[in-house]
Amino acid sequence: MSNKHFNNFFVPKTVALIGASENESKVGGILLNKLIASGLKIVPINPNHDKIGDLTCYKNVRDYKDKIDLAILAVPSLFVVGSLIECGKKNIKNVIIISAGFSEIGNISGEEELVKIAKKYKMNFIGPNCFGVCNPSFKLDTTFSAVMPKKGDIAFISQSGALWSYIADFSSNIPGFGFSGFVSLGNLGDLEFSDFVEHFSRDKKTKSIVLYVEKIKEGKKFMEICKNCKKPIFAVKAGVTEKGSQAAISHTASLASDYNVYIGAFKQAGVTLCDSLISAFEKASGKTLLKNRALESIRIGRKTIILTNAGGAGALMADYLSEKGFSIVDKPIDILGTASGSDYFNAIEKLKNKDFFDSIIVILTPQSMSEVKKTAEVIVEFKRQAKKEVIALFLGGKSMIEANKIFEEAEVPYFNTLEEARDNISFN
Repeated sequence: MSNKHFNNFFVPKTVALIGASENESKVGGILLNKLIASGLKIVPINPNHDKIGDLTCYKNVRDYKDKIDLAILAVPSLFVVGSLIECGKKNIKNVIIISAGFSEIGNISGEEELVKIAKKYKMNFIGPNCFGVCNPSFKLDTTFSAVMPKKGDIAFISQSGALWSYIADFSSNIPGFGFSGFVSLGNLGDLEFSDFVEHFSRDKKTKSIVLYVEKIKEGKKFMEICKNCKKPIFAVKAGVTEKGSQAAISHTASLASDYNVYIGAFKQAGVTLCDSLISAFEKASGKTLLKNRALESIRIGRKTIILTNAGGAGALMADYLSEKGFSIVDKPIDILGTASGSDYFNAIEKLKNKDFFDSIIVILTPQSMSEVKKTAEVIVEFKRQAKKEVIALFLGGKSMIEANKIFEEAEVPYFNTLEEARDNISFN
């Protein structure tokens, strides 16, 4: 892969959005508005529209006559293969596949078909089931994060996109802290950690690299590239425990190997393994990120359920609680990053009269479609009616201020970082 082609993921001139929508609450509408804000040349693709807003909308990516540097697929999984073939015929070399519905739900053959198509047309793709990329210095944001973080010198490579929305929001008011780039890898169908470690090792804006890992696809290649990287690399590994591993499998089809294998591999590769995301970013930036908020230790029932809109956060929380002796009921319930307040209500309503658990931890990361205030109100009402022990883990910074006030008034315990929750929750 040439570095020139690779750069088109982060500094494209023309971007095609396949699955563009005029509905601003849908993925295709949210991404279109974010791309428009970047000031780039945007090519919306949707066979049902001739125009979306002021933009000409094309039926097919090949109907656009000029060059396209980057294509983003935000269509139902049924249409991904056909869309990727059209990108190949258009000679588009870089594709981001936001669409889910592949190996993370057992559709391995569908994902293998994407790999075959990419090889045939000599394309590179990120995903599927990914969150996109972000380059703050270029004002490019193809993610669902609620905020655009400040530009800086840290690159974040993650298998969980929602963890980006959490960290971007949490760090937005921290002076001197920012990012040179972010990439969500999703299922690792094609491009993987080593590809982007190599990219950011050459990137002049990047001084350090942080990884959120559920699995490494090609261990030897990863270790070799990390060894050759002159910049410090800090990693957080999910799937340390059985429950965390189960969560990783359902999140990105990542069957975790023995944790001790990763410890040894990271050490040989010169990668610093960290016990939390905040710790990794503190080491990468040289800054203290957690404020000393006065927190009470919270004791809850040992049999707990985790409900989340962020698979990665659910996997990490399952690890943390399992290590403390909690009994996690099944694996975390992942209602996906598109979850609205109503989605949280429906998921919680199904649990209201159940007696197989003592407590519930509700995780929310601030994404463009998140309804933070409404979801906080849903949690408060659940606590009032169900008489269950509830902890709100609303991950972020400024986006969570209003929700925090709601929780304080209703006396619902809440935390804004995974680390605060890990260090202050124990069972009765």
